[in-house]
Amino acid sequence: MANINIPVSVLNLAPIRQGQSSKDAIHAMVELAQATEEMGYKRYWIAEHHNSPTLVSSATSILINHTLEHTSTIRVGSGGIMLPNHSPLVVAEQFGTMATMYPGRLDLGLGRAPGTDMMTASALRRSQNDSVYTFPEDVEALLTYFGPEEKQNYVKAYPGVGTNVPVYILGSSTDSAYLAASMGLPYVFASHFAPRYMEEAISIYRRRFQPSQYLDKPYMMVCLNVIAAESDEEAEHLSTSMKQFFLNVVRGSQNPLMPPVDTMEGIWNPMEKEMAESMSSVTLMGSKASVREQLTAFQEHYRVDELMAVSYIFDPEKQKRSYEILKEVVEGK
Repeated sequence: MANINIPVSVLNLAPIRQGQSSKDAIHAMVELAQATEEMGYKRYWIAEHHNSPTLVSSATSILINHTLEHTSTIRVGSGGIMLPNHSPLVVAEQFGTMATMYPGRLDLGLGRAPGTDMMTASALRRSQNDSVYTFPEDVEALLTYFGPEEKQNYVKAYPGVGTNVPVYILGSSTDSAYLAASMGLPYVFASHFAPRYMEEAISIYRRRFQPSQYLDKPYMMVCLNVIAAESDEEAEHLSTSMKQFFLNVVRGSQNPLMPPVDTMEGIWNPMEKEMAESMSSVTLMGSKASVREQLTAFQEHYRVDELMAVSYIFDPEKQKRSYEILKEVVEGK
């Protein structure tokens, strides 16, 4: 029997709901962090997206700091910082500062995609070269900046030296699996929107993992969608907000997170439906019993070390309840 009593964590893209302002969305982000902290969630990660009027997660480190300030025990981090957009030194200084203010509560998840379109990526203007290719060196640089004084080069991150901020490699393809394995770092796969290579990436990471000073054996996290409710029917209804969210992605449209609808018929065409559903195919959905059954099957197959849940639910109270149900499931309640 697979162990489903595993740590659970939260990913938040900080979407703006229909009728909300950006400030409301930031407030909702903090409220969800406080609620999931109380439920005993392990960590709360905030994404990085740019030039998206429907998400407020562009200045990720500022949101992380704000969340740390308004919580007391949950780990807070980035899911992730998109390194092509940032100089490793600036990231080390920002995270080194937060680690100094909130010791033992900060995580740094790192991604190699820009988290936006190419024109916006160019406007973020870290360099005119393609810094996607320097990702492995940039990760090494960050590990050095957070490491001991005697391992530093001339340029150092103050504060940052000796903070040992834990680094996680994020990925939605197999490339990142090879990198996380060779560096001996924990690996987080983005099944919540790019499930296609999940199985292959997990297998590569575990097979090729090399123990390091950071980790003696593989630590595999998977991020997936969770829509849990009192009944399967209610969860199905609530899930239409998520379906509209993914339809936005497919169409490149810019609608806020929308309220649930009775049916998606007439909202999407068959091709859009297929594309949106393939992106969100790794979803735990339904009543507590259904979610337990789905999670047990998932764990029997993948045996991951930690689950990170993202939940596109329009009503903030129903969203909190969804996280509560997931926590009860892993605790066997």
